[in-house]
Amino acid sequence: MQRVTDAPLSLRERKKRATRAALSEAALRLAAEHGAEHVTVEAISDAVGVSPRTFFNYFDSRDDAFTMIDAESAQRVRDAVMAAPPAVSALDAVTGALADELAQLGARQDVWALHAEVLRRSPDLLARTMGAHMADELELAAAIARRVGARRDGAARDGAARDGASPDLYPHLLAAAAGTAVRVSVEHWSRHAGEEPLPAVFRGACAHLAAGLPDPPTGA
Repeated sequence: MQRVTDAPLSLRERKKRATRAALSEAALRLAAEHGAEHVTVEAISDAVGVSPRTFFNYFDSRDDAFTMIDAESAQRVRDAVMAAPPAVSALDAVTGALADELAQLGARQDVWALHAEVLRRSPDLLARTMGAHMADELELAAAIARRVGARRDGAARDGAARDGASPDLYPHLLAAAAGTAVRVSVEHWSRHAGEEPLPAVFRGACAHLAAGLPDPPTGA
């Protein structure tokens, strides 16, 4: 699925993204070497060659540099879900949007491996990251609800109400299932690096979801 929301970035925006990425990577490398609790904003800034004041142009706190590797990713996913053609199902729209993001993640495998290591060693940062993911999941559910609502006519809404179905159950379930599919796919891909591209692993996981999770063939 091609994303119609992508547009060429200005030189200024590319530089901002590069600086943010450099700060986050420096924070992770320092944390992996010394422990996150021993890493200061000054040390992160020095590693990139910017001032602490510049650091706070990109992150609200020191911990954000460890947990928010790509703060724009969740917004890009939501935009892509909303921009997908009306004939595309919500599941396919979410799958395509997240697969595009995972393609970028695959190109930065070393950084994400550092991220996982730092979180394993820092329960506070792990909890902070999980909280951010939960917030992103709720916002994705809201985007899915808007997309599904735009396709649902009054008769369908009335039928769902008669059946006792909650109108927000499907969006929340899809957002949560997609988030779980991302996590499981990344873990599988990390264990079997090089065997299959990460987006393909994720699409395979979503195919299982779309099929209703039947038992796999014997020996699969």
